[in-house]
Amino acid sequence: MEGIEKRRLRIGFVPLTDCAPLVFAKERGYFRRHGLDVELSREVSWATLRDRVAAGALDAAQMLAPMTFASALGLGGIALPICAGMSLSLGGNAITVSEALHRRLESADPTALRALIEADRDAGLPPLRFGIVFPHSMHDLELRYWLASAGIDPERDVELRVVPPPLMVARLEDGQLDGYCVGEPWNALAEQRGSGRTLVTKHEIWSHSPEKVLGVTEEWLSRHPATHRALLGALLEAAEYVDAPEHRLEVAHVIAGESFVDAPVDVIARSLGSDAAPVFHRHAATHPWTSHAAWILSQMLRWGTIEKPIDVRALARRVYRPDLHREAAADVGLPAPLADEKIEAAHFDGLRFEPDRIVAYLETFAISALRVRLDELAELN
Repeated sequence: MEGIEKRRLRIGFVPLTDCAPLVFAKERGYFRRHGLDVELSREVSWATLRDRVAAGALDAAQMLAPMTFASALGLGGIALPICAGMSLSLGGNAITVSEALHRRLESADPTALRALIEADRDAGLPPLRFGIVFPHSMHDLELRYWLASAGIDPERDVELRVVPPPLMVARLEDGQLDGYCVGEPWNALAEQRGSGRTLVTKHEIWSHSPEKVLGVTEEWLSRHPATHRALLGALLEAAEYVDAPEHRLEVAHVIAGESFVDAPVDVIARSLGSDAAPVFHRHAATHPWTSHAAWILSQMLRWGTIEKPIDVRALARRVYRPDLHREAAADVGLPAPLADEKIEAAHFDGLRFEPDRIVAYLETFAISALRVRLDELAELN
């Protein structure tokens, strides 16, 4: 692409199966074909990744979707306006519990967990400890959503601990955690090692829900618009390739190395084909829906992560940039939705989004306005 302002880039990621588009774009030459010389930087935690973006040490990064809004609002002490021109993945997370806790549960239904928690409380036992990867993450929101659906108060009935994704299995095995919500392959690895059991996947909580995005600062984007467009184009092409089932084993081999996910190839291949597998291209997976953003913000308001009233739609549209996604998709000849938002999940007027009917869905709801009823947030499960 002509006019690229900066060709040498450093992009941050955290070792998870859903870093596949970034790693594959680097290792298989997609970045290079778009005129970019990219170095990938493996970060130990999401907090470290955020801080390195803020310091300018990273040009762009794989980011947790809620992290972009927390950064824009200055939550956690760092005010950093972020733009997300592309979704990197849908799904990919699961809630896993230790073998010891699994044996105590009568079923995977969260009501069984509530009964166990109440019995432990009556016996004077300490609360169960669940790991999340970052305070501002889909993992946190999904775990809370699932617990609350059974009347479990995430603030009172359990203890939530922040643990970097690669350390989740070890913390489960040494007894520091009773369970966790994390992305693959760390659920598949716990099951392979016999130390944990997956109770519920992200897709079961909300099918094909948002997970990671490609984030850059507003200031960086203003100085490098052509570079950003080329970056999105390379990643869109890589996402299409890695999402194909017939490429699963090849992708597993590429991302398994110690410079990337650092996990056994068979575990990664299993995680790419499991019920918790991330989706990279199908179901308009790369589109940064502003309605995804609105749902995330509504849940952050629900749990008090955002303490003051905000204009949900304005912030959603400032951070999530489907217009940039459409431009890059057109450059590489890939389809992109014409709509910026859609009605999400079952709790909006009883309508459920069915990913397998994406075309019919967009034709029906492309001009529908998303209604986020903030006065009813406390009643959402």
